[in-house]
Amino acid sequence: MIKILANDGIDPIGKKMLEDAGFFVETNNIPQDELPVRLQEFDAITVRSATKVRAALIDACPNLKLIGRGGVGVDNIDVDYAKSKGIGVYNTPASSSLSVAELVFAQLFTGVRFLHDSNRKMPVEGGTKFNDLKKAYAKGVELRGKTLGIVGFGRIGREVAKIAIGVGMDVIAYDLFQFNPEVEIILGTGGTKVNVTVKTATLDEIIKTADFITLHTPFIDKALIGAEELAQMKKGVQLINISRGGLIDELALIDALNSGHVSYAALDVFDNEPTPRQEILSHPKISLTPHIGAATNEAQERIGVELASLIIGHFNK
Repeated sequence: MIKILANDGIDPIGKKMLEDAGFFVETNNIPQDELPVRLQEFDAITVRSATKVRAALIDACPNLKLIGRGGVGVDNIDVDYAKSKGIGVYNTPASSSLSVAELVFAQLFTGVRFLHDSNRKMPVEGGTKFNDLKKAYAKGVELRGKTLGIVGFGRIGREVAKIAIGVGMDVIAYDLFQFNPEVEIILGTGGTKVNVTVKTATLDEIIKTADFITLHTPFIDKALIGAEELAQMKKGVQLINISRGGLIDELALIDALNSGHVSYAALDVFDNEPTPRQEILSHPKISLTPHIGAATNEAQERIGVELASLIIGHFNK
């Protein structure tokens, strides 16, 4: 019997699919430092973002035949090394795109109406300083008519663009690779389809002209947005990173927020997960979530089903 360790969990529907296909599935988490010994009992491992599958772990587990990643990025897996050892590596890039895009807009709406700060202060000061807080949060703006710069126009970037167009924003998009600027928007339950072409831009154009910037690129060796890029942005710009920790230089971001050049930032990912730096966690102009971009019931079900299908297909070749 093929034994699978779903070390970061798997949706019950995906688990049942695997079990119905004759696989054994273990969902109890094994700590990272115990994996070199205990993973040797398994033929496959599935992970999300927490568990790392590096070359040393692969070498320690000669029985390993498959690594599955429930989600988009495979930064926590040494993919090329695994494949050189004949190990199948699979991920589920399409399943969570909509959930991530919706979190982007939850954070955009939060920023323009100061919800992150209001939700901190109302429980403490709302009973005694209601009018002061009302005045403090009375200068919100609408998203309609503003320019959203999307850096990275893959599956998630495209879903973000669809929502932005529906809200009435002007969308400009950049990607390192050539892409189709046309997106298909499905209106309501009736299924009416509308094709809209977004404006393509260089990274420099987005940095200098966008009112809001959201990042959707793979991990890179150095920050994509550092002090130099922040200084070139429009005063009052708002930044969203629900992609990869390290894409924004966090210390430079803090300086830009403190100076007022950047008015707001929303971060779902961080340099030092799972222990983000305190200056980020306590900053009043940052809205924070703990790496939950793909964490909706719908996305996790889609991920589980897709991952189970890939695993079944791999072992039934």
